[in-house]
Amino acid sequence: MLALLHRLPIFVILMGIGALAMYLPAAHALAVREHDVARPFFYTGTLFLFVSALIGLATAANAPGHVARNQLLTLLGAFTLLPLMLAIPFNEAVPDTGLFNSWWEMVSALTTTGGTLYAPERLEPSLHLWRATVGWLGGFLMLVMAIAVLAPLRLGGFEVFAGTEIGSSSFFSAARRDGVADTSVRLGHYVLRLLPVYTGLTLVLWILLLIAGDPSLVALCHAMSVLATSGISPIGGVDAAPSGFAGEAFLLVFFLPALSRRFWPGGGELRASDKLWNDPELVLAATLVLSVSLLLVLRHWIATLEVSGAQPAAAFSAFWGALFTALSFLTTTGFDSSAWGEARQWSGLPTSGLVLAGLAIVGGGVATTTGGVRLLRVYALLRHGERELQKMIYPRSVLGGGAVERHLRREGAYIAWVFFMLFALAIAVVMGALSLAGLDFEPATILTIAALSNTGPLADLAASVPLSWAELDTSTKFILAMTMVLGRLETLAIVALFNPEFWRS
Repeated sequence: MLALLHRLPIFVILMGIGALAMYLPAAHALAVREHDVARPFFYTGTLFLFVSALIGLATAANAPGHVARNQLLTLLGAFTLLPLMLAIPFNEAVPDTGLFNSWWEMVSALTTTGGTLYAPERLEPSLHLWRATVGWLGGFLMLVMAIAVLAPLRLGGFEVFAGTEIGSSSFFSAARRDGVADTSVRLGHYVLRLLPVYTGLTLVLWILLLIAGDPSLVALCHAMSVLATSGISPIGGVDAAPSGFAGEAFLLVFFLPALSRRFWPGGGELRASDKLWNDPELVLAATLVLSVSLLLVLRHWIATLEVSGAQPAAAFSAFWGALFTALSFLTTTGFDSSAWGEARQWSGLPTSGLVLAGLAIVGGGVATTTGGVRLLRVYALLRHGERELQKMIYPRSVLGGGAVERHLRREGAYIAWVFFMLFALAIAVVMGALSLAGLDFEPATILTIAALSNTGPLADLAASVPLSWAELDTSTKFILAMTMVLGRLETLAIVALFNPEFWRS
C-alpha cells in the first residue's frame, strides 16, 4: 500500500485526503439533523474519492519523478485548484452564494489566512467545522512540505542557512542536486512523524477548552485554528468564547509551536542554537511581544489620565489583552483577546492597527504554519545591523559567536534582505493593483498586508472602521486570493519557479 502511494502524484493524494475530509462535516451535519448540509458533503466526498482513485490508477505507472521542483508546482496547484474541489459542497450547502465566493473562502482557509465572506450566523455549524478543517489541513500541509520539499531547495527560510547566495548558479545547482532525489520517501517519513504530534496537540487543546467551558464545536474549531494559525472561528473570535481568561491562557501556550521549528519533529534540521533559552527566534519573539505589550499598556495608561472615571486598576487586564493579541498576530493567527476591547474602552483610544500589522509582517518561526517575513530572517537582519554599527565604532573588531552566528550576520543577512525586499515589492505591487481596482489607500494597505501575511482577521482590527471582505468586488477578491497564495508559498519560491536554471535537468 505504501509503495503504491509513493508512486502516486502528490496532487492526487491531496485530492483523496480532501475528499475523505468531507465526511467529517457530513457526519456532524447528520448528527445535528442538518440533512441539507450533510448530503452535499457526503455525495461530493464519495464522488471525488472515486475520481481520485481512477486518476491514481491511471497515473501510478507513469507518474513523473517526485523531484522537489515538481512538488513546488504541486503546492501551487494545491492552493489554487484544490480549493475548487473543496468549494463544491460548500457552495451547495450555502444558500444565495456562488462558486467563486466558495472558492475564495476555501483559498482563504487552505492558506491559513482565515478571512471570510460570511457572517458567523449565516453559516451552519457544520460549515464552520469544514472551514476549520480545511485550515487545519492547510497548516499540516505546509508543515510537511517545509521540511520535505522546501528544505532541499533552500527555500521557506532554509535559504538563511544555505552556503551560497540565492540567485547564483551555484545556489540553484545545489537545489537541483538535493532535490533530484525522490522526495516521496521524505514526504511519507515526515507525515508519519508530524501527524501524531499535530493531531495530539489539537486534541489536547480541544479538551482543555472544553474543560474551560467552551461548547464542543467552538472548542474544536479554535483548537484547529490555533495549531494551523488560521484564525477561523465559528463565533467571530475567541473574545466571544465562554471560556474567557482560562481559554485564552490555554491558547497562549499553544501559540508557542508557531514560533520555532524546534518544537516539531524534524526541527533539528533548522536550529540556530543548541539550547532552548538562547534560540534566536524565541528570544526575538519574547522581546517583540513583551515590548509591544508594555508600550501599549503605557499608551493606555497615559490616556487614562485624561479620561474621566478611568480606573488604573484595569492595567493588568489591558496588559493581558495586549500580550495575548500581540502573540496571536505575531503567529499570524489573528485572534484578539476580550481584554483587548476592554483596554480600548478603558483608555478611550482607538485600535493600534499599525502595531498589529507590523507584528503580522514579522510573522512566526521559519518552516512552521505561520506567514510573514519570519523571525529568523528578521533576526539575521538585526544581527547584521548590530555588527555594522560595531564596526563603525571599532573598525578592527572581530566578533565571534560560532559558525552559525557568523553565517547569519553575513550570508544569512544578505539572503534575508533579498527576501524582505521581495516581500516589500509584493506589497507595493498588490497595493497598486488594488488601487486600480478602486480601493482607497488605507483599505488597500491593510487588506494587502492581511492577505500577504496570511492574517485575515487583521482586516477587522487594523482599520479605524472594520473592513469587510464580503463587500469587495470580484476583481479585488481575485487579486487578494492570489496574494494569499503568494504569501503562503513565499516570493522566493515563485522566483525559483521562474528561474531558467531551476528547470535544467
